Amino acid sequence: MTTLDFRPTTTELACLVRSVRDEQLGDPTPCPDYTVADLLDHIGGLALAFTLSARKEEIPAGGNASGDGSRLEDGWRDRISAQLDELGEAWLDPSAYAGMTMAGPIEMPAEVASLVALDEVTVHAWDLAVATGQAYAADPAAVDAAHAFATSFEPPEDGPADDGGLFGPPVPVPADAPALDRLLGATGRDPRWSPPSGSDNNSAA
Repeated sequence: MTTLDFRPTTTELACLVRSVRDEQLGDPTPCPDYTVADLLDHIGGLALAFTLSARKEEIPAGGNASGDGSRLEDGWRDRISAQLDELGEAWLDPSAYAGMTMAGPIEMPAEVASLVALDEVTVHAWDLAVATGQAYAADPAAVDAAHAFATSFEPPEDGPADDGGLFGPPVPVPADAPALDRLLGATGRDPRWSPPSGSDNNSAA
């Protein structure tokens, strides 16, 4: 399998993370049970977990990335950004795609785990961007790869995208919609989602 370049997405997501304002941490996100703080904690956790997955190293906490905003410490912007940088570098190594590895608590072929990881950062970057009023320059190659992955298996039959989980029942999106919108629909998100009025997320320029 050809290696995937996560860096355009992880770099973009790191920029989004650094630009989140403290007063936005309690705001809602497209992940129904996640605030912005919860989503940030989840992003840091999944970046670490999938870096270890690429390296075939043991993942702490049973492989599950948490989603608890109360865990954010002073300096979380720098930490999560650094974890995303490490994730981007880890999957440049061709050996990361060989054999089996863990994706969360599930063992699977490493090349499949790479797609899970790319899907996670690509879609959660959008989650964070729209929740905090920031522009998101999604990497077209990552969107295409993630969409092919997301549409390759049976989605859940009912219920929304659970808490911070990546997948929910597909949301209908026009066939001629932008590629990112089609990916979002495939993962159970409404591309038109916006925070409820009153959320403090003035759009970034």
